[in-house]
Amino acid sequence: MLERFLKQTSFTDNQDYKNNLEFKVPDNFNFAYDVMDIWAKEAPDDKAIIWTNEKGNSRNITFLQLKEESDRAASYLMSLGIKRGDMVMLILTRRYEFWIAILALHKIGAIAIPATHMLTAQDIIYRNNKAGIKAIICVGYDYVLKQVKNSMSQSPTVNTLISIGPKVPEGFHDWHKEINNAPQFVRPTLVNTNDDIMLVYFTSGTSGEPKMVAHDFTYPIGHITTGVFWHNLHRGSIHLTVADTGWAKVAWGKLYGQWFAGATIFVYDHEKFNAQKLLGVIERFKVTSFCAPPTVYRFMIHEDLTKFDLSSLEHCTTAGEALNPSVFETFKKLTGITLYEGFGQTETTMTLGTMPWITPKPGSMGVPNPQYDIHLVRRDMTPCNDNENGEIVVKINGKKPIGLFKEYYNDPKLTQEVWHDDYYHTGDVAYRDADGYYWFVGRTDDVIKSSGYRIGPFEVESALMSHPAVMECAITGVPDEFRGMVVKATVVVNKSWQGKIGDPLAKELQEHVKRVTAPYKYPRIVEFVDELPKTISGKIRRVEIRERDNSK
Repeated sequence: MLERFLKQTSFTDNQDYKNNLEFKVPDNFNFAYDVMDIWAKEAPDDKAIIWTNEKGNSRNITFLQLKEESDRAASYLMSLGIKRGDMVMLILTRRYEFWIAILALHKIGAIAIPATHMLTAQDIIYRNNKAGIKAIICVGYDYVLKQVKNSMSQSPTVNTLISIGPKVPEGFHDWHKEINNAPQFVRPTLVNTNDDIMLVYFTSGTSGEPKMVAHDFTYPIGHITTGVFWHNLHRGSIHLTVADTGWAKVAWGKLYGQWFAGATIFVYDHEKFNAQKLLGVIERFKVTSFCAPPTVYRFMIHEDLTKFDLSSLEHCTTAGEALNPSVFETFKKLTGITLYEGFGQTETTMTLGTMPWITPKPGSMGVPNPQYDIHLVRRDMTPCNDNENGEIVVKINGKKPIGLFKEYYNDPKLTQEVWHDDYYHTGDVAYRDADGYYWFVGRTDDVIKSSGYRIGPFEVESALMSHPAVMECAITGVPDEFRGMVVKATVVVNKSWQGKIGDPLAKELQEHVKRVTAPYKYPRIVEFVDELPKTISGKIRRVEIRERDNSK
């Protein structure tokens, strides 16, 4: 498979990878036909998906079955009038129908818009009108159905509603009942060009209205580096990424790169995260590869891991937010497994990371992925020295790299703000050490300026996270008459410390930070909370904490 898309398919070290990573991009590439249907021919009985839910139900889907079911779904959707270029929103939780539906949309050349099941009616109205959505395919749960129905009076472009069940109310097509009556699938003459939009994600950013990140049909090829190399997958691997299907992390960890490798995608369909249940699933199904945001690892290391047989795990990765060194070290001590960090955005595939041939440094994002020409620059675009904070940017060199987004859909002004003068600006601040490893500091608008010092929230959060009382924390700046800003810590404590919440613990945490990192970074304000505000994708919304403090 890989030789169709890479000039060289394996690498011995990072220099080899840097020198020889080169993609081969076919004309009119379509992931559903050119990867998935090929696997259906070459490995028809290999498992493409292992799906299980909290109730203990499970289903295995082979590559051949997935081809047949996605063909049938494509024919069904075409019979409902869905065609090339139509916008179709998918609100399908972790139901296995998501994978069938998105492959079917690829086969038609329609544009898939994954969305979370937690959206309100107003959220759906915004997306419907912003994107001109024609159809919605959703799970038949009461909350989702209610929000979709309540959005319809203000969503003039939507003319087709489909429920996959269990409930199918009036006004919705019945996916499972009607799909069996679909005519035999006939592949359209021209499904897509490489420049056509294939996938749109509404980003759940830390500020502002969600942006429409549009990816073209070459985007899946960019995830070869994610699934084959970073996740270290191959035929026979069983890979579990913890992510809801409404989040771009699914494209990273439960769809494209993993199937380029011929691996099995493992799906655990659950409503609320529970570390014990997740560990039990990994043990029971003998998952070999695991990826989750740092938050999940933070909860896992507070469980008694000796109760679970995790011997099937071969490789573990993390992304979504920067990983605190204390989590890295504790997980390694408890399991013997090294965590390999990756870093990127909804707008990109992995831009920085630690591949299996790179020795991770706890807390570092890793090194640049040669798929992108990564630079670290000052505000005047001059290059940063080692150990100097700067913005991570991608030099375009006159041609869009494979994996980089096409545009913010229908918003050239917003696109121009981040992509101009031959650079894509990530808005992420980091520094690079003498060995070429990058260390996350924060978003450009998260950096705190206090008494002339520039303080990155992540470095203070890392110091706090090494104290046993701290489960999660967020560092923000609070306006101060004398210092400009002071550092504030918003802290969620571990259960065993909840009875100790108060001024003595706050002072203990302040002194701890002074000991672990430069004293000027310590939080002058400590607030204890039950939970931190987060985006739908699980990222901490520091902007919400700042806004709340400024309104007081």
